[in-house]
Amino acid sequence: MSTVTSKLKNGSNLGKDGKGFGDVILNPSLQKRVNQLANATANTKLHQAPFRNMLFYGPPGTGKTMAARELARESGLDYALMTGGDVAPLGAQAVTKIHQLFDWAKKSNRGLLLFIDEADAFLCERNKTYMSEAQRSALNALLYRTGDQSKDIVLALATNRPGDLDSAVADRIDEVLEFPLPGEEERSKLVKLYLDKYIVEAGEKQGKGWFSFFRRKPQKIVVKGITDDLIREAAAKTEGFSGREIAKLLASVQAAVYGSTECELTPAVFRDVVDYKVAEHQQRRKIAGHA
Repeated sequence: MSTVTSKLKNGSNLGKDGKGFGDVILNPSLQKRVNQLANATANTKLHQAPFRNMLFYGPPGTGKTMAARELARESGLDYALMTGGDVAPLGAQAVTKIHQLFDWAKKSNRGLLLFIDEADAFLCERNKTYMSEAQRSALNALLYRTGDQSKDIVLALATNRPGDLDSAVADRIDEVLEFPLPGEEERSKLVKLYLDKYIVEAGEKQGKGWFSFFRRKPQKIVVKGITDDLIREAAAKTEGFSGREIAKLLASVQAAVYGSTECELTPAVFRDVVDYKVAEHQQRRKIAGHA
């Protein structure tokens, strides 16, 4: 299926410290719930019981896709990703592709987690006037293949607008998880995470092989005066930011450092970028009519 990216993965730990999923930091209660679902899904396959379908909802950039990917990996399932926007371009071929995907899932010894991101773009109410006949047929095909509880496939949907999902789709969901914007504690952990990734570790990783001799080595960034208090200050200022926005903020910090005369990150540079990105965030919200 050309519009579906699939990856075969075996079980592994949920983050290095067991408390996070790599580049996503979840609040403790949600983290606990996802861990429980991963364990339950693994045991479900072990005992050949029917899988439970899931709905992840919340604002963009809050870790829904990464959590689903890691849940599949921890459960020992194969993993396939598609987005709601993949369906419309397929036209009349969409129904065939969906049936092929479910047939492929039946051949998996481990079972498959099918994650549909932006699910509302594909699985919205069938009486919508803008829905093409091909899209309606594709939705009906998916409903047909998920009418009974399955021992082969876990359906995991992600959406920013759960109320737009077709009622028959909602009826197939067994577990609903809300992915809210990160709180201040989570934002502080995210700032530290991406500070390490984009600043502290910058210039440390080299490419391998013959061509690495011809590549210019990235300059090591010197970090001066970036304290825990400064990180907490940034976390407080970035209320309303998603995890993705915080990652972009620290990427902007890196760009500001590389654009300066000295390759140094100082409190002044850090604060300047944080303040600029906060103002930019607020301006975007005004344009979108949220403020």
